[in-house]
Amino acid sequence: MRRLVPDPGPTSVERQLDGYRPWEEPHEDRPFVATNFAVTVDGRASIAGRSGPIGSALDTEMLSGLRTRFDAVMIGAGTMRAERYGSLPDERLMVLVSGRLDLPWDAPLFTEAQGRVLVFTSSEAEPPQTEAEVEVVRHEDRVDLAAALRHLHHECGVRALLCEGGPHLHGQLWAEDLVDELFLTSAPKLTGAEAPRILEGSALPATAELGLAWLLEHDGELFARYRRR
Repeated sequence: MRRLVPDPGPTSVERQLDGYRPWEEPHEDRPFVATNFAVTVDGRASIAGRSGPIGSALDTEMLSGLRTRFDAVMIGAGTMRAERYGSLPDERLMVLVSGRLDLPWDAPLFTEAQGRVLVFTSSEAEPPQTEAEVEVVRHEDRVDLAAALRHLHHECGVRALLCEGGPHLHGQLWAEDLVDELFLTSAPKLTGAEAPRILEGSALPATAELGLAWLLEHDGELFARYRRR
């Protein structure tokens, strides 16, 4: 892997993340929030309905390394259904946003006893019994993301939160001005298929100005970190 911006030269995932300390930048009422996506050259965020086939093994290494720099990881229900997550390293908190509480309860995240899960929902339904510790926080009508982030910050001690999608949750976070950074892997692949981009939904944000914090490259794959100006 080589660093293109700043200070061009050889680097590694471990070296890039070693000095990255998002927990030192929380806001008064919410955690520091970064989002992470992999896309094809034509801007698609999934192949055959899943994001996993887009990136390389090095992208997986970057994803795993990023998770260790955050207190919690957030995903939407659609991403959970498609990717069927397992538990996070070091028992970090997994945060799910599911308005209808429509989740794959047989996925490893719920069947592995070491997992910690917090679900924000507007449903009155009760989750089934699971091996993992699952806490449910209910909102009226729809999940209020700003309120959810306040809860994570003040009630759970979350200083830094990594959101891994999907595109609709990502769009809502940007629309409500709740994102500080974007990690974007651009894979040297074309899919040409009908697939979402990293921002989808009816509540999309106005144009956001971003600054490039770093750009890395390996075997044609680009790893960018953008900060919101």
